[in-house]
Parts: sequence; structure tokens; C-alpha cells
Amino acid sequence: MEELNQHEEQIMTIFWNQGELLIRDILEQLPDPKPPYTTLASTIRNIERKGYLTHRTYGTVNLYKAIVKQEDYSKKSFNRYVKNFFGGSVGNFLSFMVKEKNISEKEIEDLQKLIDGMDDAKK
Repeated sequence: MEELNQHEEQIMTIFWNQGELLIRDILEQLPDPKPPYTTLASTIRNIERKGYLTHRTYGTVNLYKAIVKQEDYSKKSFNRYVKNFFGGSVGNFLSFMVKEKNISEKEIEDLQKLIDGMDDAKK
């Protein structure tokens, strides 16, 4: 799968939240200033070319739907992010999050419980 840019991710989020949609349905949900219809149609075709969407044609109208689950995309994106910015180390990522205070004490405790549970399962 090719990477999505920020605008493409915004469009995919709408599909993940709502299912099958027409281009005009997407256009209505985008914030102002809205892109021209033809620009949005090109972007959606590009997302489809990248393998994230498929469509069915009814007369002259295409009904699009996501074929990649949001969870699958999130995993791939996170793994790519950790690889590119933290040398592939989740530990480095978590250390960064703690240092930058982007993770709460409660979240740290929850992670520790998850890790402890994984250790217990290995025994």
C-alpha cells in the first residue's frame, strides 16, 4: 500500500466512519474552503489507485467504499512512524512520549499492566 497524504487520510476517515459514499457526500463533510468537485473526484480516484477504495457504478455515478480497514491502516502507519523516527524501537518511542509528557501516569500504569500480562502469558 502506498502512503496517504494528510488530505487523503482526512477523506478516508470519512469513509471509515460512514461506509459507502458518493463524491458529493464527501464534499459536504469537508471543512471550508471545500475543494472543487473535480479536484475531490481526482483525489478519490488516486486513493482508489493506491488500493484503499473500490467503487460500484450506477449509471453515471460511482459509489465508493473503503477496502482497507482503519485498524490495518493505523497499524501500518504507526509501524512506519516508529521505524522512520525512532529506529524501529517502540521503547524509544515510549521514552520520547514520556519525556514530552504526551503520555499520562495512568497510561503508563496501563501499559505496565499490559506488559506484565504478556510476561505472565509467556510463563
